[in-house]
Amino acid sequence: MSMDATKKPLNVAVIGCGMLARAQHIPNIRACADTRLHTCCDLDEGILRDLSSEYPGLKTTRNFVSAVADPEVDLVIVATTEHFRIPIYEAALAVRKPVLTEKPVAATLAEARQVQGMVAAAGIPFCVGHNRRCSPAMAEARAIFRRHMTQPQPCAWRFQRPGWEQVRNVVGGEQDLPAVSIRINDDWMSWKSVHLQGDNAEYGLLLSEMTHFADLARWFVNAEPGRVGVLSSGVLNHATVIEFEGGGIASIFMCGNGTFGYPKELLEAFGHGGAVIVEHMLEVRTAGIAGAPARRTYPFLNDRYPEVGSEGGLAGWLEKKRAARLESMRAGDADWVSIAEPDKGHLCMLAAFVEEIRGLRSEPVSPVADAVQAVEICAAAIRSFREKRFVDIAEMRSATSLVQTS
Repeated sequence: MSMDATKKPLNVAVIGCGMLARAQHIPNIRACADTRLHTCCDLDEGILRDLSSEYPGLKTTRNFVSAVADPEVDLVIVATTEHFRIPIYEAALAVRKPVLTEKPVAATLAEARQVQGMVAAAGIPFCVGHNRRCSPAMAEARAIFRRHMTQPQPCAWRFQRPGWEQVRNVVGGEQDLPAVSIRINDDWMSWKSVHLQGDNAEYGLLLSEMTHFADLARWFVNAEPGRVGVLSSGVLNHATVIEFEGGGIASIFMCGNGTFGYPKELLEAFGHGGAVIVEHMLEVRTAGIAGAPARRTYPFLNDRYPEVGSEGGLAGWLEKKRAARLESMRAGDADWVSIAEPDKGHLCMLAAFVEEIRGLRSEPVSPVADAVQAVEICAAAIRSFREKRFVDIAEMRSATSLVQTS
């Protein structure tokens, strides 16, 4: 690096300055005390002009190679489409610059494995943007669940039917296995045309969006994925089942014909007679786990109605959304959907990755090896969708050529 990274803010180059970069990465870089927005790179001259006007002194360029190679740049954030990321990774790793990239790590499983090899050879900090790992609500829920799974803390009031010991002889160790359910409620009218280009027009968001939830499922279950099966109505709705080594299971239900009038995400994790529930990263509830908080709520971001829904959590969110919808109808616009959002962990992930770069963390934030497993799950789901069968990930790993998602 060009400076003492343990003291001064890291200069950041953002490659790809579309909507996500301008809504998340650029504001978060400016909000983080340990980072400084240095360079923005995009092919669209209009976007670069707008950014230059908004941030005086900002360097802009259409050439990602020069942006990455700039000796003043300490960290590269990649926010291009997944179909053009590997050349940027190569440029950054060649000059030994840490990389934080959007998910999925690559457009195909073959490319994801290629990236894993590149990162291992370079030995440079590399973080994949599975940002929900850094959401305060999700991180706490996962910590409670994993602690309960490894050191069970059953409640004294747990119901026990007379003769339960005989049932246990049949159940065996299955009672100790994790079972995770993830539901995603989305509205297809919010999608951009790019979401359904190419192969996505066949199977929808089984890679581009589900990689988030495949990573979450594996993170909560904490095991290697085994078999994957999908039932689907086509592009919009997919029900994916994942069997993990050791017997844990997860289901991911992605519904694309829902509504933004209700929270997008629900995660429920069960095992050892306990439950941990995450409502849209705004509320965590537990049951059957001694010593765990029964309910905890988390702050809203961009809260336009602080006086509404003061109880917080799911109930507070619903009240705020009702207020936003009324205002939207009066004003005749649809901007209400982005009001009072959960903390999905974008800023926390950036701050945690800076700590990783500085050697202040014992474990990587979101390692490429885990991201490859998420892509493996998604690739198996796509194959299951096409072939109407369960797909064994070991079968894909043993293929003579690297299996692609398309």
